[in-house]
Amino acid sequence: MKNLELLKKGYQAFGEGNIAAVLETWHDDIVWEECSGMPMVEGDGKYVGANNVVGKVLARLLEYIDNFSLEISHFIDGGDQIAMVGYYKGTLKSTGNTFRAQATHAWKFKDGKASHFFQAVDTATILKP
Repeated sequence: MKNLELLKKGYQAFGEGNIAAVLETWHDDIVWEECSGMPMVEGDGKYVGANNVVGKVLARLLEYIDNFSLEISHFIDGGDQIAMVGYYKGTLKSTGNTFRAQATHAWKFKDGKASHFFQAVDTATILKP
C-alpha cells in the first residue's frame, strides 16, 4: 500500500472513531508534534509513542472540544513525506466558541507506516472567546 493510501485509511478510521485501525497505520514509536497552543497540549507538545499520543492527545481532545471533526481539503504527496491541508471544526467547551480553523499536518513515513507527525493549526481561531 502506498503511503498516501495508508494515510487516507488512517484519516478515515479516525473519522469513524476506530482508533485501533488508526494505530495500525503508525509506528509504535511515532514522534508526534502538536501545536503548543492547542487546549489539551502539555509542555512543548511533543509526544513519543503511539500509546502516549492516544492517551495524551486523542483521548483528551474530547475533554476540550465537542463535535470535533476534520475537513480535508487536499493532500500533497511527496512519497515518504505527505502533507494534509484542511480544517478542524468543533466547539471549544470552555468558551462555547464554534470554530472552523485552518490545519495542516506534515507526515513522514518509514517502512510503510507513519513515523512522524507535525501539526500547524490556527489556534487563535479555536481559542477565541
